[in-house]
Amino acid sequence: MRTLVTSIVVVAIVTLALNSAAAEESKPKDGSDKYGFSYGGGTEHDKPSLAKDDQEKKALAALDEMARGRWYLNITTREGRVLRQLVETTGAKRVVEIGTSSGYSTIWLALGARASGGKVFTHEIDPKMIKIARENFKKAGVDDVITIIEGDAHKTIKLHKEQDQQIDVLFLDAEKFGYIDYLNQLLPVVRPGGLIFGHDMHKRPMPDPRFIKAITTDPNLDTSFIMMECFGISMTVKKR
Repeated sequence: MRTLVTSIVVVAIVTLALNSAAAEESKPKDGSDKYGFSYGGGTEHDKPSLAKDDQEKKALAALDEMARGRWYLNITTREGRVLRQLVETTGAKRVVEIGTSSGYSTIWLALGARASGGKVFTHEIDPKMIKIARENFKKAGVDDVITIIEGDAHKTIKLHKEQDQQIDVLFLDAEKFGYIDYLNQLLPVVRPGGLIFGHDMHKRPMPDPRFIKAITTDPNLDTSFIMMECFGISMTVKKR
């Protein structure tokens, strides 16, 4: 029995070593994290976003710099591109983000919102992150599209209800057990046909089961889970 256990341990150690070696081999030889694709996976078909004009070129350059340095990235490059595409495709005019962090996801959202003539309202409680995000927004040239709302989002999101303006896209990426409160407070002002994204649906520890239940058992909502190879995002549409 002891021999069997010893053999299993040896196999496990060898497997970990081989996996580690394979991971190192897959990294770019220059030590870079080109375009951030290795931060969250990618395929051989992935290519960097192409800038339509100088304004977008400036934003993409800032995002690339953030991805290479991994400055408190809260989402992967692939996730950011998909969020941007969905915001632009839906013609979102009012995008609300809970959890700014360094502003990486916010800039992607802002690219989509700018194209549709919209604005991004992002909530952050950490003064350090707010300072970093402001600098990144300015560097990316999207600070005119973004409004940072400082403080505890559980309290500050009431502004959206008070302003009585419908939300087109809501992106939740703050503390996971707060998602259910954010959803309950803001769902009434998400427009019919609007989208709600919840980040970290695949990360350990598992997401709040109350949030999962809320977005999968309400007949007024329809939810899919996408991009599960890394953190995972829940995509919920509020039915018309």
